[in-house]
Amino acid sequence: MSEKQQHTPVLVVGAGLAGLSTALFLARHEVPCVVVERHRGMSPHPRARGINPRAMELMRAAGLEQEVRETESARALAANSGVLAAQSLAGHQLGALHEQYFMDVRTDLSALSPTGWCLCHQDEFEPVIRRHAQRLGAEFSYATELESFEQDGDGVTARLRDRDSGEVRTVTADYLVAADGPGSPVRRQLGIGFDGPGTTGHFLNIHFEAELAEQLGDRRFIMCYTFNDAVRGALMPLDNSRRWLLHVGFDPAAQDPASFDEARCQELVRAATGVPDLDVKVLGAMPWEAAGRTAGAFSSGRVFLVGDAAHVMPPSGAFGSNTGVQDAHNLAWKLAAVVRGEAGAGLLDSYDPERRPVCEATVEQAVLRSKDRPRLAEQEPAPANPAIHADTEIWFGWQYRSAAVLTGPDDRPADGVWNAAPQGLPGTRAPHVALVADGREISALDLFDRVPVLLAGPGGTAWERAAHEAADRAGVRVDVRRVADDALADPAGGWGTAYGVGPEGAVLVRPDGVVAWRSAGGRENPGAVLDDVLQALLAR
Repeated sequence: MSEKQQHTPVLVVGAGLAGLSTALFLARHEVPCVVVERHRGMSPHPRARGINPRAMELMRAAGLEQEVRETESARALAANSGVLAAQSLAGHQLGALHEQYFMDVRTDLSALSPTGWCLCHQDEFEPVIRRHAQRLGAEFSYATELESFEQDGDGVTARLRDRDSGEVRTVTADYLVAADGPGSPVRRQLGIGFDGPGTTGHFLNIHFEAELAEQLGDRRFIMCYTFNDAVRGALMPLDNSRRWLLHVGFDPAAQDPASFDEARCQELVRAATGVPDLDVKVLGAMPWEAAGRTAGAFSSGRVFLVGDAAHVMPPSGAFGSNTGVQDAHNLAWKLAAVVRGEAGAGLLDSYDPERRPVCEATVEQAVLRSKDRPRLAEQEPAPANPAIHADTEIWFGWQYRSAAVLTGPDDRPADGVWNAAPQGLPGTRAPHVALVADGREISALDLFDRVPVLLAGPGGTAWERAAHEAADRAGVRVDVRRVADDALADPAGGWGTAYGVGPEGAVLVRPDGVVAWRSAGGRENPGAVLDDVLQALLAR
């Protein structure tokens, strides 16, 4: 049996949403990567379908927002909103569920973000990401299994086996990213624990086709819980007509998932829809476990965990896959800066202290929502649970603490992970502000993508000049802009307040759209200040 060898800067194990996102963001930073996936192709099962506003901001930054919104499912479900409860789809409607548990996807978020929710099935979302990653140079190998890997101070050596031919090849990489799911063999080999509240339930997703336009009528919901003697489940429309998911619970101690054959699945669908003679075509049935767990570490040496390999959470709140996309975005620019020699390897040490606390807190929120079951609208409202944070706070209000975040004496981080009013605090997501660039309305978020950006106030010419000189001395790329009435205008005058700086102040934003540093006003010797900031940020 022959053995081939290959080298890549980054090897990504797993081509689910987190692995694909890692490849996309690395490719946008012009860092080659190889993605290996043990399955023979992309999953045809719809699975997750709610892309939250923060993940859509990242798709916008990657230039994919419109393409995602133009997928078949996104167009079909663009007007869907709300969660219902009924005896069956065709039966008596019991009520609606309280909004405190389900964010209305049509809620106006324009004051907070340039984008919003998108309902797009994962089997359509993932191909969009892969196509763009491939166009930018990412390499994909399906039906390829990671047999083993070793790491040392110089890199990672992985043995990969083609599941069809049996051929084995060796790939060396500077770094390995494990996106290999909740059972992550990479995480297990590293000896990293996976702890948390544990399993909250076992479920089966039945993907089916049936003509239900008549029973659906003009209702356009996200989900309809069904309660009757034959089935307790949730129906989710995929196109408001023929394509559907039925989500049912089962007890793995008493029921083998294999026992849910086509006939059994058809029975459950007919009971949930309330149409006893419905012609049902079962397209697939996928068992899954709802659980809350977080890895004890998100990195070990040159190996990093993203997505379900790093954390799993119940679907309540639709946080899971979106959190994995954010892992990839946080990690990719750091890997790129180190691979290109612009940053020291110490920059990568910031990945775990930034992402793990946020992911742990997000898992906690998803578990709380899963346990704090909603009541029907026709019943007495459930009291608000003070432990459950607002969706917008979870999407936009996290804050990082690491060596890649530089707080000054006037920066006062809130206690814990969540900050309801971050206001440009270092370690938080840069705020959305409507600006005008070269006569075109943009969001401030549109400025942050591949390189750090220094934004100075209208009186911040000293910062502007000093940033160019400091970047030259450091040999790194920094985009320098002044928010003034010329190439970048602030017509509403809200930028300074949003970012917590005055007219002579400045803020440095990382490529992942996180505020790294700010100065409320001018400083003596701004060049020396920025020399220190860049050295600290880039771990040089």
